[in-house]
Amino acid sequence: MKLLALDTSTEYLTLALLLDGEMRTRELHAGQTHSQRILPLLRELLEEAAIELTQLDGIAFGAGPGSFTGLRIGCGVAQGLAFGANLPVVGISTLQALAEASDSEKVIACLDARMGEVYHAVYTLQEGVWQELLTPGLYKPEAVPVVEGEGWVGVGSGWKAYAELLGQAYMGQLTRTSPDAFPHAAAIARLALPMFAAGQGRPAAEAAPIYVRDKVALKTSEREAGQKLGIAE
Repeated sequence: MKLLALDTSTEYLTLALLLDGEMRTRELHAGQTHSQRILPLLRELLEEAAIELTQLDGIAFGAGPGSFTGLRIGCGVAQGLAFGANLPVVGISTLQALAEASDSEKVIACLDARMGEVYHAVYTLQEGVWQELLTPGLYKPEAVPVVEGEGWVGVGSGWKAYAELLGQAYMGQLTRTSPDAFPHAAAIARLALPMFAAGQGRPAAEAAPIYVRDKVALKTSEREAGQKLGIAE
């Protein structure tokens, strides 16, 4: 199976091509320049792999939670590309992507949500499948939900921004933390693969970001942004 995955939910821009088991990736610290840099970087990745967008089986994207603007860009590009190439799409939780890349089976994923809050979810890996023990939510770092047991790994930027408060909340329960971890398209591709294989890809029109704090409308111009790449005809 041949998949494209992308994530623009944080200050990082990441892309991945999963081509019959071979993973090709790109990543850069984009800051606030995702919209200017994603399409040229994507073109570069596709040209390096000598593959056309229409030869893919689907497009996966980091659906959130994350930066409002970043999620709008990512969803818009995924939709635009999928519309143009007639491909199905799958949205993957950015917090689950953190868990997938954590090299652990018990994960407390936290992304810095700004304004003194974190996006938070809890996952365990059971028989190779991630189980969501606590769904993505928005919390003050001093008021995150209680989890049972020990051996947890904390991943994501929330553990950097609020290291002391989160450390106190889960005192004695953590094995380690990975505060520099961010959602990566390679993890999104791996999570999306079995979904596409099971026929769970959705029409491009149904792609939508996951906004935990608020609902924000996706602009038509952002949905169609991917068509500017000029490779989906």
